[in-house]
Amino acid sequence: MTEDQGPTGPVAVVTGAGSGIGRVVARAFLGAGYRVAVTGRRRDRLEETIDGADALAVPADVGDPDSVDELFAAVRARWGRVDVLFNNAGTFGPAATPDEVPVDAWLDTVRTNLTGTFLCARAAFATMRAQSPQGGRIINNGSISAQVPRPWSAAYTSTKHGVTGLTKSLSLDGRPFGIACGQIDIGNAATDMTAGFSAGARQADGSTAPEATFDVAHVADAVLYMAGLPLEANVQFLTIAARTMPYIGRG
Repeated sequence: MTEDQGPTGPVAVVTGAGSGIGRVVARAFLGAGYRVAVTGRRRDRLEETIDGADALAVPADVGDPDSVDELFAAVRARWGRVDVLFNNAGTFGPAATPDEVPVDAWLDTVRTNLTGTFLCARAAFATMRAQSPQGGRIINNGSISAQVPRPWSAAYTSTKHGVTGLTKSLSLDGRPFGIACGQIDIGNAATDMTAGFSAGARQADGSTAPEATFDVAHVADAVLYMAGLPLEANVQFLTIAARTMPYIGRG
């Protein structure tokens, strides 16, 4: 392990950190004194995220087991441990009725959203179990779609429901090792992915209507709260959404 003279706070790994929620959360961790490793497919976007900060940028494909193993090996080589994983990488996938979803697009969505979440959790779990002091925290980005679907989102919704099952299993299986796992379900945070919602989003009745969004900084605040708890406590599920988005009552 190489000697590191940078920040001395807890070590956080953020996936999907090249843009959107991942970028904002990674910067919030840095601002809170964490030692932060960011990952995504493009190094240039990761370097933009850390913006010259003393952090670790490791391009990786979360759906590739070897790539994920290399990511966590790089983190251990730099800092020797992992205290928090924010499992955020994801893709919305195909927008179509189920009969029109291309099988390859379905498989790609599962690979990133569910398999990728599992592979990163698996590697973090192994690191947290073996390190001293033992333990750590995994926070999965579930999305409102982990609870209720949007129209034309069979692939995305299915993977996010799968993430909920994974969160529960990780939470249970982590008990003997001091490993906590919780999930944040986010609805309409203002990012590039939701940029079109204010103009109109497809509704359950087939209509299109504008939807409210909220400042993504509030997501970062929520993740920091979850991450900062002592390991004797855990936020199992947290839902944060635009106050008037079509969710409660679906209208």
